[in-house]
Amino acid sequence: MSTETLTKSTLLELSGIPAGSPVAAAIDGRSNIIALSQTTEDAVLKPLETGAWSHDIRAALAARIAALNGETALADRYCALIEDASVADLADPLRSGKAQGLETICDFMDKVAVQTRDIDAPDIKSLQEAGVSDADIVRLCEINAFMAYQVRVLAGIRLMKEARP
Repeated sequence: MSTETLTKSTLLELSGIPAGSPVAAAIDGRSNIIALSQTTEDAVLKPLETGAWSHDIRAALAARIAALNGETALADRYCALIEDASVADLADPLRSGKAQGLETICDFMDKVAVQTRDIDAPDIKSLQEAGVSDADIVRLCEINAFMAYQVRVLAGIRLMKEARP
């Protein structure tokens, strides 16, 4: 895996794996997974077709989910992508999203992020009643699903680093 790949990958950049280390060598054997993860991040956070969720809102929601999972560096990375200051508050799980008219969306995203197994039909119904289209509900779920994956892979890479300095 080249140094260029290391700096372009969110997962490797935030895991702090030094180039040339045994862990970097182990990950190099799975470089396709890292590259595909980065491609997926780009597709989820910066898609050509955004639906109701702009790139800034997507970045803010990703930062919010990262923060809820204790991934401060990851949250900071996504906050840095937000260009529209009016949506920056969405990144803070302590903010409701009411100021942006997205309180129902924030409630849903928070619940999916930390209480996934408790999501049920009324949660989806509340989004629909708030005027969120089915396609945009799927887009919200894609953001949350990717973030769940990314948080877990990042934690796994860090555990490899701790086990093999």
